[in-house]
Amino acid sequence: MNKSNPVRYLIICTGVLMLLTTSCVPFSKIKYFNDINQLSEPVVNPMSSIKISPFDRLRVLVLSTDKETSAILNYSSGQNVTTGPAISYVVDATGFITFPYAGKIQVGGLTLVEAGEVISTSLKNIITNPEVFVTLVDPKITLIGEVFSQGSFPMSKEFLSIYEAVALGGGLTQFADRKNIILLRNENNKLTHYILNLNNSKITSSPLYYILPNDVIIIEPIRNKSWNMQSSTWMTVLSAISSLLSIYYMTSFTLRY
Repeated sequence: MNKSNPVRYLIICTGVLMLLTTSCVPFSKIKYFNDINQLSEPVVNPMSSIKISPFDRLRVLVLSTDKETSAILNYSSGQNVTTGPAISYVVDATGFITFPYAGKIQVGGLTLVEAGEVISTSLKNIITNPEVFVTLVDPKITLIGEVFSQGSFPMSKEFLSIYEAVALGGGLTQFADRKNIILLRNENNKLTHYILNLNNSKITSSPLYYILPNDVIIIEPIRNKSWNMQSSTWMTVLSAISSLLSIYYMTSFTLRY
């Protein structure tokens, strides 16, 4: 039997296995907005402001012509109330915060602007012409899965789209399943999940287009990633076999010579 046959056989098998185990990712799977050419009119998305939920941490800033009382309410220790630190309040499980001199105030389910108006009304008998500004303390979202940088990221603005959220993680990898983005959201004390399709432009008119604080976004991988991992394993094994056969062939040839 010709000694070169094992090597030739290995080369043929390697080529066949490479073709079987390596697959290309379809272009449509790595694109956003596959139906962009079908859009004829601008998409309207009715924005809705963030609503306060239990266990949110709120920063409340009180402004008034009564600077001394404002300073006390803001815990600013005599600093300028426009720049001094405003104390934060954690919303309890029933949607209430306890505010100095005003007692319990229900803010759960309200927007930040509405919460400011409710607190302002509660303070009118205590302070002159109060203006109250409410903001969330360090609102964050979490990205895990097929993004280049996983982790929790601060929300830089109230209306943050799903595409802007993904960009915070450095964008999606080539193995990200753009049709199967999982959004985890706490709604009415219940953890709900939604499936987002970033390939379809209809998402821009969906209420899920805008991300809320504490949302968790999970980017699932496509099947090609599993196939590529299997291909890598097979190629490692074949490389080892090839090395052993090469040593065997060279040794046999040397002894015969």
